[in-house]
Amino acid sequence: MKTKAELIPECPVAATVQLIGNKWKLLIIRNLLARPWRFNELHKNLDGISQKVLTDSLRQMEADGLITRTVYAEVPPRVEYALSELGETLKPILDAMKAWGESYKKRME
Repeated sequence: MKTKAELIPECPVAATVQLIGNKWKLLIIRNLLARPWRFNELHKNLDGISQKVLTDSLRQMEADGLITRTVYAEVPPRVEYALSELGETLKPILDAMKAWGESYKKRME
């Protein structure tokens, strides 16, 4: 069985796409850049995402070290998701995507 490091593509662009290259993961990261979020907040904010896709995305992103999951010992239990230190390093990428998207929208108007 291959190790996690062996499963990462050699091409840096492919490695990045493998980690964050779907619509939902990018939007989750966008939200978490602002502050920690609870599952239901994310689910309500991300119009069209199913609970299963959100759960699977959060689990994968946690396994990849991009986010942290904190469970608070309260009644009822509270769980928050936040970007990890590694996840925070994605901010310049999302900032560049935002700028490019704004520029594209202006060109298309």
